[in-house]
Amino acid sequence: MPVSAPFIDIHSHGNRQDAAWQILSLDISEIAELPPLLSASNHQYFSIGTHPWNIDRQDQQRNWQIQHRLCNDPRVLAVGESGLDKCIDIPLERQTAVFQGQIELAEQIGKPLIVHCVRAYNELIPLKKSARPNQAWLVHGFTGKPALAEQLLRHGCYLSFGKYLLTPGHPSRKALLITPLERLFLETDASTQLSISEIYNEAAKILGLDIQTLQRRIVANFQRVFLHD
Repeated sequence: MPVSAPFIDIHSHGNRQDAAWQILSLDISEIAELPPLLSASNHQYFSIGTHPWNIDRQDQQRNWQIQHRLCNDPRVLAVGESGLDKCIDIPLERQTAVFQGQIELAEQIGKPLIVHCVRAYNELIPLKKSARPNQAWLVHGFTGKPALAEQLLRHGCYLSFGKYLLTPGHPSRKALLITPLERLFLETDASTQLSISEIYNEAAKILGLDIQTLQRRIVANFQRVFLHD
């Protein structure tokens, strides 16, 4: 592994100039083909999923067929983001049915699942227990308290932290401290004002690590979980 490891943005919604490697999240309701490769040296990968916000935007059977086809592309490293959200009007039962389909797809194609969860962890954790997935689940944009982080970690989840690490006193800063480095990722999500390097620098300060050590640990996680090295 190189001494100077890259910044990896594990979940983003736009091209990141300072991320040598990134996973760009695409919603299947908005695409029919993958974007073209930016350059031969660009390490841009994709995750494709049905976001709970967009469940009613198109026919789910059509979306499933397109997603299944696109997920076979080697640039697609994960299914998602998909999950459960109690802050929207779509009934939780319908969200759960769609999410279960995404879980099944991730298992079928052997790729990790990037999870969106808002105020629905009491439903998410039993779903994971009953599904008993072989593929990793990565809870993106984690903003919860340490007790919730411990619960998710105990059930085998990976946690990805983002912009709220930059907010003094935010509970996710304490949650980061109890997250094992081998279960950690960092992201920009939909933020257009922050760079991934800012989030890495703040995470390194919270953890008491030098930035190069943190970068190398996350590269190792990325290779193990997404590239299966």
